[in-house]
Amino acid sequence: MQRLSIVVVERDAERARLVIDSLRAAGDHDILVISDEGGLARQISSRNPDVVLIDVANPSRDTLEELALASGPLERPVAMFVDRTDGGLTRAAIEAGVSAYVVDGLRPERITPILDAAIARFQVFRRMRSELETTRRALEERKVIDRAKGLLMKARGLSEEEAYALLRRTAMDQGRKVVDVAQALVTAAGLLS
Repeated sequence: MQRLSIVVVERDAERARLVIDSLRAAGDHDILVISDEGGLARQISSRNPDVVLIDVANPSRDTLEELALASGPLERPVAMFVDRTDGGLTRAAIEAGVSAYVVDGLRPERITPILDAAIARFQVFRRMRSELETTRRALEERKVIDRAKGLLMKARGLSEEEAYALLRRTAMDQGRKVVDVAQALVTAAGLLS
């Protein structure tokens, strides 16, 4: 396992020591333990770790959401260890973006495989979020281009291919993207109507 910067959120000093020992046995990691959850978001943000491990004996929904949001699950893998839970809390953790939600507490011998799984799952979801964002952007661009083509077809009596060729030629002449030229045309048409 590569060297990681890891923040461990653990109130109990003895449990924190067990976690640190387990992580050190798995590799030479840069580990910071946060025992006071006050200002957790600020503490984690200032450290900007690769991974966050959270150990909460019996979380309430509010505690779980606060911890999950403070640890930045969309920015980094977060593994949360709880002693007991219910379906609603599990769902809330998953929806908040927690990469690994482990019931039955934190056991030192399980930390490394769970950490590996949390990192792998996080990377898969980050790739999926990126692909989804790219697809959404492409769809929005396609809609703008189609609207601009429709305006050109109506105003100048062009075919769809001719309207697109005009947009493309204008974009090339101006050193801009086709979608930017199309957006300008749609905006201008909106102002004129």
